[in-house]
Amino acid sequence: MSASVPRLVIAAPSSGSGKTTVATGLMAAFAARGLAVSPHKVGPDYIDPGYHALATGRAGRNLDAYLCGPELVGPLFLHGAQGCDIAVVEGVMGLYDGAAGEGELASTAHVAKLLRAPVVLVVDASSQSRSVAALVHGFASWDPEVRVGGVILNKVASDRHEELLREALEQAGVPVLGVLRRVPQVDTPSRHLGLVPVAERQAAAVEAVAAMAAQVSEGCDLDALAGLARSAGALSGAAWDAAEVAASPVAGAAPVVAVAGGPAFTFSYAEHTELLAAAGADVAPFDPLRDEELPEGTAGLVIGGGFPEVYASELSANEPLRKAVAALAESGAPVAAECAGLLYLCRELDGLPMCGVLDAGARMSERLTLGYRDAVAIGDSVLAAAGTRMRGHEFHRTVVEPGSGAEPAWGVRGPRPRVEGFVQRAVHASYLHTHWASEPGVARRFVERCRTS
Repeated sequence: MSASVPRLVIAAPSSGSGKTTVATGLMAAFAARGLAVSPHKVGPDYIDPGYHALATGRAGRNLDAYLCGPELVGPLFLHGAQGCDIAVVEGVMGLYDGAAGEGELASTAHVAKLLRAPVVLVVDASSQSRSVAALVHGFASWDPEVRVGGVILNKVASDRHEELLREALEQAGVPVLGVLRRVPQVDTPSRHLGLVPVAERQAAAVEAVAAMAAQVSEGCDLDALAGLARSAGALSGAAWDAAEVAASPVAGAAPVVAVAGGPAFTFSYAEHTELLAAAGADVAPFDPLRDEELPEGTAGLVIGGGFPEVYASELSANEPLRKAVAALAESGAPVAAECAGLLYLCRELDGLPMCGVLDAGARMSERLTLGYRDAVAIGDSVLAAAGTRMRGHEFHRTVVEPGSGAEPAWGVRGPRPRVEGFVQRAVHASYLHTHWASEPGVARRFVERCRTS
């Protein structure tokens, strides 16, 4: 089987060049033309896909060759792009920057090659003119398997500046597909872990995406970009299918699996809830900031990542829900928590009472913990059997003390091996963000435990 969804990869020489503005604006501009646009993000990032979803009306999906393996990049892309007219893939960091010490693995270039997709390079031209040609030539010629099909010049100062840039790039032989001036209203606020998520600034985010779309529509050749997208090579193989990889649903009545959401818990991959549903769960979203009770009949709880530190006061003030979560865990019902979920289950966060499921305290830290992790399950849990190997990602400015329980969740391999996380009763809590598509048995195992607990 093969598919030829038109597609582009939006990349840059480095972070901060304007990839998110261009990618999100391009998605929204294509959608405004009546196209069904499939949005994707290279790497583990959760925040950019929220803006992509706002631009397209479809779930933003991640393509991470480290977390899921190179073999799943194509199938996961095809899964997200089903029924779409065009796909836009936002890259991560610089075009050739991948997992540390792993060569090209998980880089934007790696994913572009796996997708057989042309690359559009977004260049911050604010402090250069003729030198832009040398920069673009270097990126375009570094790897002959990566096809740089054009350039979008960002932060161009004037008409004269644009003229100089275009003259230089004409000599480099790479077409200019867009020129963007600096527009203040396109800027989106950031804080300690990147952009502020859409869920926290809904109205302002809508305005920002509209501004991005207007800027891209005015400054870019949308017809030429769509034509470049149609030049992508066909992809062989089938789309990833949650029902297929989850095997048959767990027998019996569908257990209710409550999934935390709302502004405090925005970090989740779309495939997780799809896998839970395919395994036979009745997935019930709820907002720990507003809901004072868990969804009726809750048999299991999934709490992903996000920013509980920003909402610590509100989460702490919702005492009825904190008590309900503690009671559910005490009853032996399965609970899976990642990063923000781990903090929420602690005794306290920055001195404010949390759920108290774990005898551990959490606090904000000046130190950023960031990077991919290779992990193995220390013992049996509601998510994995002992010895199960998974790859994950850490991204936080908090510290939990102690960092692991009597039964740790994971052993982290590498130059500095360690154990981390907590497994107690039917609770699995860890800093590690994982992508369940890489190990779909995780979802089925969790639903089975919900059915029998």
